[in-house]
Amino acid sequence: MRFEGIYTPVVTPYHDDFTLNDAALEATVEYLIGSGVHGLVVAGTTGEYYAQTMDERIDMMRRMKALIKGRVPMIVGTGAIRTEDSIVYAQEAKAIGADALLVATPPYAYPTAREIALHALAIDREADMPVMLYNYPGRMSVNMDEETLDRLGRSPNFCAIKESSGDPNRLHMLARDYPHIQLSCGMDDQALEFFAWGARSWVCAGSNFAPEAHIALYQACAVDGDFTKGRAIMSAMLPLMRVLEQGGKFIQCIKYGVTLRGIDAGPPRRPLQPLNKDDKRALSEVIRTMNTTISQITGGAK
Repeated sequence: MRFEGIYTPVVTPYHDDFTLNDAALEATVEYLIGSGVHGLVVAGTTGEYYAQTMDERIDMMRRMKALIKGRVPMIVGTGAIRTEDSIVYAQEAKAIGADALLVATPPYAYPTAREIALHALAIDREADMPVMLYNYPGRMSVNMDEETLDRLGRSPNFCAIKESSGDPNRLHMLARDYPHIQLSCGMDDQALEFFAWGARSWVCAGSNFAPEAHIALYQACAVDGDFTKGRAIMSAMLPLMRVLEQGGKFIQCIKYGVTLRGIDAGPPRRPLQPLNKDDKRALSEVIRTMNTTISQITGGAK
């Protein structure tokens, strides 16, 4: 499978009592597909999979499959501490017709390189479908290092990696030493660098509410090869990225950004709490300024 373009890890909209807001979920999917994103990710961190039961996660896969209707690829996250649980998610994803899996390092357990590889290979044996690996040591505490990647080379299903370490040396290593594994940007403030090193896709939470900006950067860099324009777009996006990453309020910001687009994404599930008024005001202003600036760069409508 080739991963090309902007892949949005979709938020899970909730009512105030934390039950699923079906209407808002449908509106989010229609908005994203209509805006031109290239694929949707179910059960990513942005979708708050960690705060959902197994039944809820499987139900979300089925709902999303029905809403997407084959219009864009659907990637399903298998993240879990137990390998057995990840296998269940992978089997369910295959059964409903998902296009690929997102396989991360099990959190908290602190597995070795060999153990990470065995975890991923166990999922692969049961599902036998395309896999985008997910390296995020900031949340998982360990890297998918060269030993892990070499062990995974025994299966062609491991065809991409979402790299979220933030380490430029990792980016260089992956691009240079593992050209057979498609490189996908997973560190938003390094998107320009990822595209310069050959990445063709970007899994970006901010595209939940700002798909136009993310698509514009992808188009300029990955499609047109215009890195002068890309630098201007990236410069306009950096203030937003700083706001999203500061203060541990990433998911809250993404959900409020969706709400600003007219879709009530609701509160995050506990233990997270919604943004306060000052945070909301600051985010709104940063988004407004970014959109105006990028519109001027690209010549699009505000």
